Amino acid sequence: MACPFYRQKCTGPPSMKIRVNSVRLSLWALPTVGMLVTCGAAFAADGKSPGPSEALFLIQIIVLVVVGRLLGEAMVRIGQPSIMGQIIGGVLLGPSVFGLVFPEAQSTLFPDGEAQKAMADAVAQLGILFLLLLAGMETDLGLALRLRRAAAGVSLSGIVVPFALGFALGEVIPASLLPDPDARLVTSLFLGTALSISSVKIVASVVREMDFMRRNVGQLIVASAIIDDTIGWVIIAVTFSLATSGVVDVAILAKSVIGTIAFMAFSFTIGRRIVFEIIRWVNDTFKSDLPVLSAIIAIMGGMAIITNLIGVHTVLGAFVAGILVGQSPILTRQIEGQLRGLTTALFMPVFFGLTGLNTDLGLLADPSILLLAVGLILIASLGKFGGAFVGAKMGGFSNPEAIALGCGMNARGSTEVIVASIGLSVGVLDERLFSVIVAMAVVTTMAMPPTLRWALARLPMREDEEDRLRLESFEEKSFLSNFERILLAVDHSASSDLAARIAGHFAAVRKMPITVLDVLDEPGDGRTDELAGRMPDSRAKEVGERVQSTADAALQMDDVKQASADGEVHVTIRAKDGELDDILSETADKGHDMMFVGVEPSTAEGGGYGGRHTTMVDAFGGTTAIVSARGHLPEADTQLRILVPVSGTERSLNAAEFAFVIAKATGGSIAAVYFNDPAQAASLSRVSDTSGVQQSAFEQLDQIAEFYGLPLEKVTSQQASPELAILKHARRGRFNLIILGVNRRAGTDLSYGTVADTLLETADRSVVFVEL
Repeated sequence: MACPFYRQKCTGPPSMKIRVNSVRLSLWALPTVGMLVTCGAAFAADGKSPGPSEALFLIQIIVLVVVGRLLGEAMVRIGQPSIMGQIIGGVLLGPSVFGLVFPEAQSTLFPDGEAQKAMADAVAQLGILFLLLLAGMETDLGLALRLRRAAAGVSLSGIVVPFALGFALGEVIPASLLPDPDARLVTSLFLGTALSISSVKIVASVVREMDFMRRNVGQLIVASAIIDDTIGWVIIAVTFSLATSGVVDVAILAKSVIGTIAFMAFSFTIGRRIVFEIIRWVNDTFKSDLPVLSAIIAIMGGMAIITNLIGVHTVLGAFVAGILVGQSPILTRQIEGQLRGLTTALFMPVFFGLTGLNTDLGLLADPSILLLAVGLILIASLGKFGGAFVGAKMGGFSNPEAIALGCGMNARGSTEVIVASIGLSVGVLDERLFSVIVAMAVVTTMAMPPTLRWALARLPMREDEEDRLRLESFEEKSFLSNFERILLAVDHSASSDLAARIAGHFAAVRKMPITVLDVLDEPGDGRTDELAGRMPDSRAKEVGERVQSTADAALQMDDVKQASADGEVHVTIRAKDGELDDILSETADKGHDMMFVGVEPSTAEGGGYGGRHTTMVDAFGGTTAIVSARGHLPEADTQLRILVPVSGTERSLNAAEFAFVIAKATGGSIAAVYFNDPAQAASLSRVSDTSGVQQSAFEQLDQIAEFYGLPLEKVTSQQASPELAILKHARRGRFNLIILGVNRRAGTDLSYGTVADTLLETADRSVVFVEL
């Protein structure tokens, strides 16, 4: 990498290269920003008018977005959160720097007129809601629940101590520094709140960057920050109701507190299901682009309005809406990506930029304001660190762990900036206190990453952490983690019954919603059994109830119950309202990425798979599990005995993991029989030690078995014919289900290779072909 000032190669360590890159970025960005701001001010001056100007509004937004992006990039390159660059960019554009050097140009670009300011402020207010929506979506309630005891102790002590110190500071500061001495109580509450809440976004990003997200202390830091954030927004909501009333009215306070409790209780019970059903219905019904994003915005707005009606701030509604959206079992990754793009590109730089614009660091020239700022920073840092440290020690953590917790909880970031903005908007904070709080937020947030990195680097790895990290690393690499939604295609045959059971078991362990599709066209459709003679909606509903009962039974098992945070499997019915291939293609586009096919006949008259199977596999395009019921099927409450043929290929090992999921849900047993796949024969013949391939496969199977906590029987086949070896072992071991991983062969007819096609024709017990 060439250094422009020395014209030589940079051969230093990576940290030096990062600094050089940051310098180059700054050298390029400063004249660009200066030219943009100067041109914008000149254009704004030429277009001055008595009323608000749309052109000036657009210029303001562009300047804030570009400056925030450039300085945010510079902050990221030196290991700081990007929002720090956006706030600093606003400070540079405000009266502290730009206004000091070019006061006329600054006042022209950002005039004081209420009408003009209201246009940009409206975007900033939307930005607050979107920031809280995204923060809620990133909130891992499951993590907070798993560590609730330890995290609650750290969080509560980390809130109480700095809150008490901030409240005490508000009670003793001179009346001349208060915007309204008669409302000292509310100002003190805002100061206490601003000092007590951590920014979960900043905390999580640094912990993730340090690769400590799965370490004990890293998880505890993030869980404590989540509890911190959640409690903090409730405190803010109640404090806001006091600020708007101006006095401590017991009736108003009771309405706010009771309303908040009722809102939270409804949201996390009935509201969770309502939000999921809205997302599912909109996703499955609408055909226009990005309908779910519109639904999420409507949900956020509706919940924000509800919190406003009960007398608390809209941010609580947006935050809770984000939590519920993040718990939606479908489309979570897509939704988060869409919202993150919109929020990061527009709303964040505008909101934080305007926050910086409202911050006048020139006020710190007043010794009393400077002393207040220094005192606030010290109280905030020591109070938060001390509170978290004490909570960690009371929880039985070592000194290095308690120090890491104290350092990690000391980041305010966006949270305190939003609190300060709310306080300024309702008049309990003036520009002096607002600027002091923003300065405190910037200093504590920028100090947190290096101190936390220092503290985490001193923590040794525990033995239990090594074991858990190994298992969690397996989960992250698992191919099953890529799936979000199941489609169950049935025709009410014996294969449908078995497919419904297997899909229900799979969904319970993997926490995936299921959509049931009846592929029959008319009542009966040539079938004579009682269920097939009913109307399609009734038939599909019956299957859906069967899937639901299967999943519910699996969820009662202790291991599965611990793995499922939601505690239920969502089952919906998809009507067959068009051609089958069109429906399957559409459902794949709607987020269904795994299809269970329980359709008969499994084989065609001339051999091979049934005609419907070829159509369905071609149309769906995703991962397919074809279920074929054979022989005597076990009763619903009978444990499955599963046999998995493995050949050392990736697809066979993935099928083994699929089988472990089913075995875990049923409490069944599982065995693996190793065979040489004919498709591998040529490549394996060139390997000097073919036993090494088998040993490697068995070692990977042991890892899968350890992850799912199930015993595994391993057998090596000595027969030349793999399919005969598989069937012989299945009969000898009385296995009632064979699960085989397959790949489709080229051609118009559906074929999965010699072994799978032969099993399809000859197997006398049930088979599942998992196409991978």
